[in-house]
Amino acid sequence: VETGEAVGIIAAQSIGEPGPQHTMRTFHTGGIGSREILESEVRSGQAGKIEVRDANAVPTFDEEGHTVYVALKRSGEIAVLDAKGRELEKYKIPYGAFIYAKPGEEVKKGQQIAKWDPHRVPILAEKDGVVRYVDIEIGETVREEDAGEGKKAFVVIEHKGEKHPQITIVDAHGNILDFHYLPSKARIEVPEGYQIKAGQMLARQPRQAAGSQDIVGGLPRVTEIFEARKPKEPAVMAEISGRVEIHSDKRKGKMTIRVVSDAGIEKDHHVPQDRHLLVHTGDYVQAGDALIEGPLVPHDILRIKGEESLWTYMLDEVQNVYRAQGVVINDKHIEIIVAQMLRKVRVESPGDTDLLPHDVVDKFEFRRRNAQINDMVRITEIGSTDFKVDEMVTKAAVREANAKAEAAGKEGAKAKKARPATGRTLLLGVTKASLQSESFLSGASFQETTKVLTEAALRGAVDDLVGLKENVLLGHLIPAGTGFKPYLAIRVKPLVAIPASHAGDDNEMLADAVRAAEALGADRNEALGVPRVEIPGGALDGHGAPQPQR
Repeated sequence: VETGEAVGIIAAQSIGEPGPQHTMRTFHTGGIGSREILESEVRSGQAGKIEVRDANAVPTFDEEGHTVYVALKRSGEIAVLDAKGRELEKYKIPYGAFIYAKPGEEVKKGQQIAKWDPHRVPILAEKDGVVRYVDIEIGETVREEDAGEGKKAFVVIEHKGEKHPQITIVDAHGNILDFHYLPSKARIEVPEGYQIKAGQMLARQPRQAAGSQDIVGGLPRVTEIFEARKPKEPAVMAEISGRVEIHSDKRKGKMTIRVVSDAGIEKDHHVPQDRHLLVHTGDYVQAGDALIEGPLVPHDILRIKGEESLWTYMLDEVQNVYRAQGVVINDKHIEIIVAQMLRKVRVESPGDTDLLPHDVVDKFEFRRRNAQINDMVRITEIGSTDFKVDEMVTKAAVREANAKAEAAGKEGAKAKKARPATGRTLLLGVTKASLQSESFLSGASFQETTKVLTEAALRGAVDDLVGLKENVLLGHLIPAGTGFKPYLAIRVKPLVAIPASHAGDDNEMLADAVRAAEALGADRNEALGVPRVEIPGGALDGHGAPQPQR
């Protein structure tokens, strides 16, 4: 972009312009509801050797009775390798997928490698044993449904209370080998006392249907992202990386997912019992992984995974809405808005700066304050110098004072490095970010005018008029385009001297003008009979320019 270009306004227009098309449904899809086609299989794009990674695949039977492998982990992957063991392709394999290619098997291009049911999420046994029901009571935690062919099936209902419906797998001595909490709407597929093998289905849950996506449906999602709102029924994210343990909570309607890190640090996450778990006891999770189904909370992503992950998440979420309708928006426009949302920092420790704890400051101001003390030290012992204890001085000043003291045979001062301020980046919705603007005129022109002006008056705020809005309000030249400050300071100077011939031309023109004026005046005076008046001392030089009388 050019210096002085109003990138913020262009970004807002780029994102806002497709909005009316969304609302008025004037896309080429013209108000037609669209439905996502769900993926349900993986076919090899290249010929090569199969490698199954981190899928915990166990042998079982598919619907046709063929022996296949089933993935018992959510983080599973299948890679296709060439003859030298180099990776050609990699595919993510969902939990419960049937894997048709054995590890190490050679596959052809286009061959089916894996397949899964896109409409239901299975809950699978991870150990061989006998099925036992826990807290499965008709009318209280489950209801009976007709499963066809004269069979009955139990479906878990939404319930409040102390009971947590679950299926446990026990050995011959009654020891629990494996257990699974059942979310609401899960249909139990095995009777109590059934002898089960690892990889067989215990229950299944309907997958959350994407539903018919209306064109207007995307805009509230964009607003939700830019306002940084907390979504309904959000996912709980792992605070630390480690192994998962699932415990029943004594408190009403809650389960505890405990994550134990490699260093032995434990972190408990409390989740509602009727939500579908994405992890199982013994799984390894990374910090920031979702533990239960649901949309992610942007504030949690920032807190746990950091700014970069939040950038990626917000960019993808906004682009997905527009891409679904075939609208192309350059990433830079969304990035400009996200940058404004992440512009504030809450001071956690002021260090040796003059910031206050819990103060909310602009990121650039925060960096500037830290840069100011970068070359400074705090005096701990004054020695024979004129410094004071705890005084902040530059390193050069200390070196100079110590050199003088040592030259006089005295003791120099001792100092320690200045501590920079530390802070945490805040995520503000666009509305709040606008009100938190450095300029109170800009904030007042947007929303909550009285409040913004009152707070500015109490603070004794000064507006330096650096932005667009405040200058428009006061009728000043706006600092954008040719009105940009560095452009206004430009002074044009000739790179070469103006040739003397040009100066002569100017004098010639002036002399011609004087002569023409005099001739006109003389003609007029003669016509009127007025005597001619001589200009005292007036004479012309060789070029006709008037010369003072000597």
